[in-house]
Amino acid sequence: MNKPNIIFILIDDMGWKDLSCTGSKFYETPNIDMLQKKGMMFTQAYAACPVCSPTRASILSGKYPVSTGVTDWINHNRDAESDEGDCRGRLIDAPYLDHLPLEEKSIATSLKDGGYQTWHVGKWHIGTQPYYPENHGFDINIGGCYMGSPGNMGYFSPWGIEALKDVQVPENTYLTDYLTDRTLDLIETRDKQRPFFLNLWYYSVHTPIEAKTEKIEKYRIKAGKMGLDTLKTFEEGDFFPCEHKKEQKIQRRLIQSDPVYAAMIESLDENIGRIIRYLETNNLFDNTLIIFTSDNGGLSTAEGSPTCNLPLSQGKGWMYEGGVREPLLISWPERVKAESICNEPISSPDFYPTLLEAAGLPLIPEQHKDGISILPYLDGYNKRTQRYLYWHYPHYGNQGGTPGSSILDYPWKLIEFFENGELELYNIENDPGENKNLIKDKIEIADTLKKALHEWQKSTAAKIPGINSTFIPWSNNHKIKGFEPWD
Repeated sequence: MNKPNIIFILIDDMGWKDLSCTGSKFYETPNIDMLQKKGMMFTQAYAACPVCSPTRASILSGKYPVSTGVTDWINHNRDAESDEGDCRGRLIDAPYLDHLPLEEKSIATSLKDGGYQTWHVGKWHIGTQPYYPENHGFDINIGGCYMGSPGNMGYFSPWGIEALKDVQVPENTYLTDYLTDRTLDLIETRDKQRPFFLNLWYYSVHTPIEAKTEKIEKYRIKAGKMGLDTLKTFEEGDFFPCEHKKEQKIQRRLIQSDPVYAAMIESLDENIGRIIRYLETNNLFDNTLIIFTSDNGGLSTAEGSPTCNLPLSQGKGWMYEGGVREPLLISWPERVKAESICNEPISSPDFYPTLLEAAGLPLIPEQHKDGISILPYLDGYNKRTQRYLYWHYPHYGNQGGTPGSSILDYPWKLIEFFENGELELYNIENDPGENKNLIKDKIEIADTLKKALHEWQKSTAAKIPGINSTFIPWSNNHKIKGFEPWD
């Protein structure tokens, strides 16, 4: 078999249930669903972090965010490496790197060394110019810069994205369409004697939530026919400290019903369909390994709460399943059985060794040290790999989540919250919504996982947020208790 072409499609903020094939009754994704029909769907796929930049660094490096130093979304409006961190709540956010270090040999560099053409298209958000895609092994960079979203100028041209500000296109060109146009240009003009690695990281479906008028109207009508406008759409939760140190209330969406978000997803689906059809027409599809996933959970508790992740709990910015469990579809018809399903837990660092092995290149265990190759799963191997998965997010999420760490030994998941040292234990096989905390019922399991989590924190020198002595509680429920790590 010739080396496969590789397309890694990363969606920004897409929720676990935002595809028709993963259970959405409102959004329509027939083209993306084709990747499931032609390949494998993973039911227990996880992002390495509940926010974007750390997961992106994890995919490229084969390491957990704590190992790269990029543990939070990169906010270039504040000093991310300052010892002061961010004082939005009862704790002071732990410091973090605001870039993926050049010392990390990215998957793009490794594939390039192995003879691949390497292209990045779309969002980057893991460093300023010295750390852009072209400095991490990509031959071509289209649209990647320090920005994490299209910003106030939105998805219709002219765009405010630094890397695209000088692009000449007709006014009101939709960003997702443009990035797909350039993607197809790259494939069409490629060196046909060499395989390619396309890192296609769309800005969609990150805020601002914007879509084409005719599609929005389609879903307004659909919502009415389904009676969604007559249902209780939101529930309000506690106050939480937001990015600008103001108090906001959690507004949790209870049903997928936002017509603009649905229209945005349809445009995304149409564009992925364009790529699939091009590959099929040019006899490239069967030997192209396509990975489709998201960088964190769907935005469901703040900033308009455009989607709903139920039955999973919460969403982007939270340590719960809604914040980290992702859709994952992998298509490679020459190797992967159509309509197959894998229930094994996998995480972002696993992609690096998987792609190396798929390309027939030697593994680099000292680089992708936190991941394993999931190629055996793609080949139909169904015996569970005994290992822990870890998360470390010592920050406040802009969506209401608080600092914490967690560990998964499927089906058992333990979460440790740093504000008060509280532990929560869930059996996510029986209780994917994390509704019943079993910490008092399964003491032995909890103790084992807590010990393993603390050993991992210690071995990685994980940064733990300190107490914010200037914090003024806004309710009687917000009482601080010191947290001592690794006890």
